[in-house]
Amino acid sequence: MKSVTINRSVRLKDDPGTGHNRWHPDVEPILEVAPGEEVVLETRDASDGQTKPGVLTPMPTKAIHPLTGPVYVQGAEPGDLLEIEYLDIIPESYGWTRANPNAGFIKGIIDNPILVNWALKDGWATAPEVPGVRIPAGPFMGTAGLAPSYAQVKEWTRREADLVERGGSAQLPDSQDAVPSVEPVASEGLRTAPPRENGGNFDIKQLTKGSKLLVPVAVPGGLYSAGDAHFAQGDSECCLTAIEMGATVAVRFQVLKGEAKRQNITFPRFSHPGMYAAAEWAAPQNFIATMGMPITEEGTQENGDLNLAARNALIQMIDLLRDRGFTKEQAYVICSVAVDLKISNAVDMPNVTVSAFLPEAIFKD
Repeated sequence: MKSVTINRSVRLKDDPGTGHNRWHPDVEPILEVAPGEEVVLETRDASDGQTKPGVLTPMPTKAIHPLTGPVYVQGAEPGDLLEIEYLDIIPESYGWTRANPNAGFIKGIIDNPILVNWALKDGWATAPEVPGVRIPAGPFMGTAGLAPSYAQVKEWTRREADLVERGGSAQLPDSQDAVPSVEPVASEGLRTAPPRENGGNFDIKQLTKGSKLLVPVAVPGGLYSAGDAHFAQGDSECCLTAIEMGATVAVRFQVLKGEAKRQNITFPRFSHPGMYAAAEWAAPQNFIATMGMPITEEGTQENGDLNLAARNALIQMIDLLRDRGFTKEQAYVICSVAVDLKISNAVDMPNVTVSAFLPEAIFKD
């Protein structure tokens, strides 16, 4: 079994040849495998080891998501579909969640920054900063994907720059803290914050052990990389972080020849042959949920705005948790790591409905 080991006590930039933090076709593969071969990759946490117990330092945004890889898969060519099967995802012993007033899905909802230090042991996460709560393990890779082609790098940079010009938000290429620091990767490489057609930071919590991720191949060998493992997360990751951790992931690749081109598949797909988590957590029997609809705090009715509906569902859930004795900051963290947002109604205009589900079993007796 081939593997990549890393030194988590140092930054990615100081552990050469183990990974990268930009998407670009010129990032050299560090391993080559055949289809069907098992591969084990050690990965760093999303902050590249900069978040430590009790130290709430600024997030190094231009160095986030250090990825282990790329792995060159023999026989993978543009037009193919690469299947990545997750054989196992083993957590490290420490995880963290952090939230800041001006970050996350609901900016301004909290007054103070918070860092939660999780002990990951025996299938549970517990933390002194959120007493009375234990979060069940559901480890998955928050960021994973393939290298984009030169044409994709150019087009995706263009469309994101256009979005910024129109007042939107995107992290454009920036050579600061880029790994590798060589050109043209440093100045052209795509930042890892958003997911794209090549995969990336999709934060899909159902991609647990046993799942299969299917990504269209854009360059020879596919060039698969992974990092940003999560111990657990609610659907939305609303405060911007989950229970972030380093991990060891075992994967196996299969090349589906010509399937991306034949089926005109342009975005990733994923599947799981069973329950992505234990049944009592994948579909909790004992839960409480809040609803949100697209109505502003001032009483303005919006039409079908799912973002506004989701925001209102989360605000209601934060209020519910505050009624149970948690601070706003603790409540926001609980929502990010354990509360699932679901689109309950997308058709009954104007009031589409988003529900926020909280499993009651996370609260210890």
